[in-house]
Amino acid sequence: MRIATTIFLTDETIAPVRLARELEARGFAGLWLPEHSHIPVERATPAPMGGELPREYGRTLDPFVALAQAAAVTERLALATGITLIAQHDPIDLAKRIATLDHLSGGRFTFGVGHGWNREEAEDHGVDWASRRALAEDRLALMRALWSAEPTAYEGEYGSVRASQAHPKPHGGAPRILLGGGAGPGLFGRVARCADGWLPIGGGGLTESLPRLRAIWEEAGRDPKALQVVPFSVLPTAGKLAHYADLGIEEVVVQLPAAGDLDVLRTLDEYARYL
Repeated sequence: MRIATTIFLTDETIAPVRLARELEARGFAGLWLPEHSHIPVERATPAPMGGELPREYGRTLDPFVALAQAAAVTERLALATGITLIAQHDPIDLAKRIATLDHLSGGRFTFGVGHGWNREEAEDHGVDWASRRALAEDRLALMRALWSAEPTAYEGEYGSVRASQAHPKPHGGAPRILLGGGAGPGLFGRVARCADGWLPIGGGGLTESLPRLRAIWEEAGRDPKALQVVPFSVLPTAGKLAHYADLGIEEVVVQLPAAGDLDVLRTLDEYARYL
């Protein structure tokens, strides 16, 4: 089982370059970074974990800039967003950014995508909250058109692009795309239509969820062997990882503290026993 990591990197935590080097030296599989462009102070949206929103949410580094730094000082470490709030981005700009990072890193990028939880943040980007999932799906389709080998036009409900010269191209035609969100037929339908797999946040409830996802995946005509499920933001234990292995899961992303060098490296050393 490949064990990657995720962390809220901020201006107060360990730096991307230091962390990336330490991850690769220890044999961790990858680095996944979250994104928040900003956190409005006056907000009605409750924190997803309950209580006060942790300090790091409003101080998060731009994941693509941080991952570019990580790519520059490593050779094997996988690079990923966990997750990109795709509805808040211009899809043409985002497609270029991703293709460039994947090209320069030698095909190491995974595009973790999500719909978000913070209504106020999304609204500041001009996103209609009720339609953000459909908007995200439309933007993925537009980005795939730009990544196509030949100039390909796209006309969608929320955006369009002319057939264009758009280089560089991601390795393999497109990066691996994994969709995050809560288990349910709506999310699983989107995974089957437009992604390579699912990022279940926290990794709970997979015994019940996986058969439902696999059924929807196969009903959509997708290859059963191609489905990828990567439990995300997991606090690991030996028993939990063994359970994932029994379910056929080959990759897991464990959570690191949003902290300075000493605390992060101590946690990496604790997690290294699972490698």
